[in-house]
Amino acid sequence: MVSHRLAKAPSKKAGKKVAPAPKKSGAPGKVAKADWKEGFKKKQVGVSDMTLLTTISNESINDNLQKRWTNGEIYTYIGAVLISVNPFRDLGIYKEETLQKYRGKNRLEVPPHVFSIAESAYYNMNAYHENQCVIISGESGAGKTEAAKRIMQYIAEVSGGADSSIQEIKDMVLATNPLLESFGCAKTLRNNNSSRHGKYLEIMFNSQGEPVGAQITNYLLEKNRVVGQIENERNFHIFYQFTKGATDEQREMFGLEGPESYTYTSASNCLSVPDIDDVKDYHETINAMGVIGLGQDEQTEIFRMLAIIMWLGNVQFVEQDDGNSKISDSNVADFLGYLMGVDSSQVQKALTSRIVETQRGGRRGSVYDVPLNPAQASSGRDALAKAIYNNLFEWIVSRVNISMKPRSASAQVIGILDNSFEQLCINYVNEKLQQIFIELTLKTEQEEYVREQIKWTPIKFFNNKIVCDLIEERRPPGIFAALNDACATAHADPTAADNSFIQRTSMLASNAHFEARGTQFLVKHYAGDVMYNVAGMTDKNKDSLIKDLLDLIASSENQFLQTLFPDRPDPNSKKRPPTAGDRIKASAGALVDNLMKAQPSYIRTIKPNQNRSSSEYDVKAILHQIKYLGLQENIRVRRAGFAYRNTFEKMVERFYLLSPKTSYAGDYTWHGDARSGCEQILKDCGIAKDEWQMGVTKAFIKNPETLFALETMRDQYWHNMARRIQRAFRNYMRYKHECARRIQRFWKNNKEGIAFAQIRDSGHQVLASRKERRRFSLLSYRRFMGDYLDVNGKSPLGSELANSCGIGSEHTNKAVHILITTNKDGHTRTVVERKIPLVSIRSIGLSTLRDDFITLNGPMSEEGDPVFTCHFKTELVTHLMQLTQGSINVLVTPTVDYAKKKDKKAQIKFIKDERVLKDGVYKSHTVTVGSGEPPSSVSRPPAKRKPGVVRPITQGKLLRAGGPSDKPKPAAVSKPKPKPAVQPLPTGGPVAAPPSAVRSAPPAPTPVAKPAISAATPPPAPPAPTRASVAPPPPPPPPPPAPPAPPSKPSIPKYRAKFAFEGQEGEMSLQKDDIVELVEKDDNGWWLVKKNGVEGWAPNNYLEIVVQESVAPAAPPPPPRPAAAGTGAARATTTTTAPVAPKPQVANATAKPVSVFPGMAPSNGSATPWKKPSPSPTPSSTPAATRTSTPASKPPVATKPKPPPPVAAKPKPPVPSTARPGAGAGAGAGKAAPPKASAGGVGQMDLAAALAKRAQRMAEE
Repeated sequence: MVSHRLAKAPSKKAGKKVAPAPKKSGAPGKVAKADWKEGFKKKQVGVSDMTLLTTISNESINDNLQKRWTNGEIYTYIGAVLISVNPFRDLGIYKEETLQKYRGKNRLEVPPHVFSIAESAYYNMNAYHENQCVIISGESGAGKTEAAKRIMQYIAEVSGGADSSIQEIKDMVLATNPLLESFGCAKTLRNNNSSRHGKYLEIMFNSQGEPVGAQITNYLLEKNRVVGQIENERNFHIFYQFTKGATDEQREMFGLEGPESYTYTSASNCLSVPDIDDVKDYHETINAMGVIGLGQDEQTEIFRMLAIIMWLGNVQFVEQDDGNSKISDSNVADFLGYLMGVDSSQVQKALTSRIVETQRGGRRGSVYDVPLNPAQASSGRDALAKAIYNNLFEWIVSRVNISMKPRSASAQVIGILDNSFEQLCINYVNEKLQQIFIELTLKTEQEEYVREQIKWTPIKFFNNKIVCDLIEERRPPGIFAALNDACATAHADPTAADNSFIQRTSMLASNAHFEARGTQFLVKHYAGDVMYNVAGMTDKNKDSLIKDLLDLIASSENQFLQTLFPDRPDPNSKKRPPTAGDRIKASAGALVDNLMKAQPSYIRTIKPNQNRSSSEYDVKAILHQIKYLGLQENIRVRRAGFAYRNTFEKMVERFYLLSPKTSYAGDYTWHGDARSGCEQILKDCGIAKDEWQMGVTKAFIKNPETLFALETMRDQYWHNMARRIQRAFRNYMRYKHECARRIQRFWKNNKEGIAFAQIRDSGHQVLASRKERRRFSLLSYRRFMGDYLDVNGKSPLGSELANSCGIGSEHTNKAVHILITTNKDGHTRTVVERKIPLVSIRSIGLSTLRDDFITLNGPMSEEGDPVFTCHFKTELVTHLMQLTQGSINVLVTPTVDYAKKKDKKAQIKFIKDERVLKDGVYKSHTVTVGSGEPPSSVSRPPAKRKPGVVRPITQGKLLRAGGPSDKPKPAAVSKPKPKPAVQPLPTGGPVAAPPSAVRSAPPAPTPVAKPAISAATPPPAPPAPTRASVAPPPPPPPPPPAPPAPPSKPSIPKYRAKFAFEGQEGEMSLQKDDIVELVEKDDNGWWLVKKNGVEGWAPNNYLEIVVQESVAPAAPPPPPRPAAAGTGAARATTTTTAPVAPKPQVANATAKPVSVFPGMAPSNGSATPWKKPSPSPTPSSTPAATRTSTPASKPPVATKPKPPPPVAAKPKPPVPSTARPGAGAGAGAGKAAPPKASAGGVGQMDLAAALAKRAQRMAEE
């Protein structure tokens, strides 16, 4: 079972194995054929990974980025960090076919791309079960939002899952893009689709890597954009989409007009953008709302809030004589009250006056109604509009999170951060993210090298923690703390609060990254110096509505509007409400905590110019971005550091499968600690020592290629195990099918041979020794098949002949059809010349000579009797006799009479002439033919075949093929090692599931002492000599008397190798006819044997026992064996006879029933058993008769001097019963029995014996 790579756990992140380059010297390697397509491949410009730059400087980095950007290559790597330069044009690199190229590939296999970062995060989440995050940072307009969208696109495509709920989550995640872009993005001077809020999207996955939910965290929307924009910028997209694409019903309900009719959308004099279609985007927003699950009522309320905001902007104030404000157009206030669900008088009062309650003095608790001037009234109106839009945006985000709530338990998370904030908050959060980048890529990495005692060259870098402390620290107080103190001490007067803040910032002058400049202050951020204006900063920091506006909202009949303001500050509470600085600080802290819990991937975006031009490359601006992004330091750290590190426990858990010393069949078997196990794995994988280092608690891998190679081997492990299981199963099935084929072949040969022999024997009986025979008709392989034209089959010829005769499937053999085939103009035509029913045939005329003429005699007819020649005349006559139950008279005479016409008789004479060499010559009713075989001839017996050998089943590499081997034989072979015990993983995680049905090597039984083999060894002979009764005459001079036999020393059985066997570790390699000693038997088919003092395991079906010969002088043939066997053990004799060459003899009628029918080649290649020469009646010839298949030059095997023989004593596994050389000798050596005929055989067995007996009788006659 194999795969595409993650392909493929396909191998997904493992990379391709790089084949070693062929050596220039020595044997030449095979050269790959050149591919013509290589000439059309896009040439690489610059370097795709800037760690390969020759010179590391900001200028060389900029030069490389410029070359690639100009050539349309916008992505470049610094190790695992992706650098993206906005092209400001569509390059067509986000299509489906591009996405599929990155699926299951590591970043070294494909060019740099945002899809590669997404693939890496998704794969690492599945492989290492760790949360992942993708941090996208850069200037406004650099392409952060687009990168986030493409990551979501890729993850939604590759995360799989056919469940409808999983697909629903995917659709929702993708639908958040157009929805939040409409409400959170706007056109700015630097970017037409600038994200004006921070967004952190977390996608939850189950253990199978399928998305089951998602969550969006929103960070500080730029709500000031709702009420005012600078020239040539726009409000949020949704206002222009709504005013341009609303339906007629919505226009009537909300009093909508074009964007030019509203102050909040027209003040900046930018109503449309060339590359933005507001109407189309509006419909996409509506569709996204439907996918998210927002109902029609909820959508209506959302658009009502937008209408309220736009009509609020049209509320204008004029100054009265007393200086107080008044709404210039009461109709606007009336319609606004209708939309908000409140009385218009309440609207006018809340916007033009303020209720003040005294808390101190003599008249504590007094309430005053204080009118507002136009500036104050406008400020309150704008604050209400900003609060409604901000709360509406947060409600949409929370509503989206409810819809994307996980449907099931989630295992891991991938987070995508797209950060964009306003002014100080933007820079603060960017500083925090830069701090994370420094912590994870520079500072923490170098500190870890020191802590883990890794050899390392320190690199200097700027740590921006001092800037983060300047903004967020409490003691000494930072900018946020000073801002909060100023708001608390001078809360009533914004100007006084600003002055208080300026005084407090003087305490920050000791920080080198802060400079106070009157009503402004400068902060030296990592990205550059930024000047901040203090005016209005404290008021923005309060970020709260006055009580009058909150009361106005509370009195509304619109429940949705009240829902947007669930929390109202308690006037009696002495606790200071949180300011904007507090909220952004808490949000940034929570964001950093979430990011630090995940494994980060970085995308650093760069904006090439300020004019959004696809051809302008601003070198100065990009150099500035390269410096503050710290790309140069990142390259230096990447080149000098280690790409991957992990604890010993996790390394062992991940890669223990790669070493045979730490795993067995998928189980963890290492007994040492995690550090030694990790080191053993890296050594066994063949990784160079300079590619990894062992720390105190972690292992460090230098290059990502090494990690990918480890992943490749791990992914291939299970594929290899699956292939091994498949190979074993296929071998088993091949073995099974081969056995079935042999059985089927044996049965078919016998079954068909029986039928053919019966028909052929019937032919001999029909002729009754009256006709000379053709020599070729008596061949042993001649078979009476019958249907040679395949009329009953489905061949084209047989079908054509059957159609010509009008024979269908109901053919019943009732007539003889004589056909004539003619050829005219290249076309053949077959027609029926004559049809003779079988019932009309009275006799068949044949001559006594060997000719092939035959006549079918029937009743008188106009056509007369047909006369024709047929080579298969005997077979034809036999079939006709069988079909007519012998009712036809077969006339075999020197002359053949037939009816030439109805009333005219004719006669054909047959003359023998030796000059005629062919079948016969007909002329003038005379046939001249040569002599044939005698009339009494019968079919020849099968030709004598060379003695064959037992052929084991080796097809499909089930067993190792025999034959010599060039491999050096091991000096010593050890026993197969036992299966090691399974150990728990160091991390306590589950052990990788072992593949089932993997056939392991046979376990090695524990060796035992010599007496253990006595069970398989015949019992020792008694001291009394058994040779006394048949002692030969003593030769001159007489030898000394033989000493008595030793007490009892168990003989060691020896075995001969029948075939060559190439052993593996722990196995004994054998050559044919090698003699080995048996040490131990095992029931699993493997025996422990010894050869030349070395022990090893060998398959028992490759061994045959060696009958040990006794040392005795030559003796004459023994006397005839007694008729009755005595009680007790049978008497064994020791004989040595001279080799007797086999002589031609007829078949033995009492031979053992056949295993392969005469005329059929035996399936194992051995000689046909029933054809062996018959034994003489003397017992002394019995061994020779059973050894006729052995070559004459081979001496006979003597019997052992003690019964029973070893072959007969083997209880398991049984000796193969197939006839093979020497088998008869070994079997008959111990106790010879007279051959006996088959007593109760059925079918072919009885018939074979009968035919053999009949052939012998005919030969004797």
